[in-house]
Amino acid sequence: MVEATAQFEQVKIPLPEPVHELEAVTGVLGIPEWWPTGSRVSVVLAQGQRSDDGLLESIQRHLTERKFLTLRFGFPFLEAGKRRPDPMPVLQRTYASALATLSRDPTAAPAHVFVGGQNLGALATAHAATARVRVEGLFFLGYPLHKQDDPTDVRAERLFRIINPMLFVQGSRDRHCDLPTLRRTLSRVGAPVTLHVVEEADHFFKVGRKSGRSAEDVRRELTATLEAWIAKVLGE
Repeated sequence: MVEATAQFEQVKIPLPEPVHELEAVTGVLGIPEWWPTGSRVSVVLAQGQRSDDGLLESIQRHLTERKFLTLRFGFPFLEAGKRRPDPMPVLQRTYASALATLSRDPTAAPAHVFVGGQNLGALATAHAATARVRVEGLFFLGYPLHKQDDPTDVRAERLFRIINPMLFVQGSRDRHCDLPTLRRTLSRVGAPVTLHVVEEADHFFKVGRKSGRSAEDVRRELTATLEAWIAKVLGE
């Protein structure tokens, strides 16, 4: 059953210490109707680049309408309009602050939390999850496994330290994630992993006209994949 009266409100996520002269970053909290009744599942989405063409916003809206408490946020460098990403420790602390936002009201805190992100947000998710963060599972949308067109130096160390179920959603034309290299990497990961490949999609899940699909088609595929995986992890 789809919730018709989900609410979305802007929230300020305080930073442990100022970054780029910012004391907080902006997030969007999606609150489904009747929260916190039901299974009380929350999904956190970390934005990793300046623009995602509305992809994460679309996913957030759909999940909130499907009764998930959602939080979408960006990192300090994005809020400050900087090109250079923040150092990983800053990204981790920001992520931890975002998660803490979900528990400000103990009576409405989620019982199950899934965390994920796109591009740099996916990489930051992997780092945050190895910092004693209690989550049910992690999802990566366009995980940047290596630099563009260079699969010789992979960013996989953190993946081997994660014990929670993981979902990787990758485009078949992703130049930042060679699929054979990713499959070899995931075969060495101890935690349960699921890989979903979006055919003809690039690193940002854009597809060409020859694919016969629209951006909305891809968004529906991503959202359905994520929702089905969450249900599987929860045993539903």
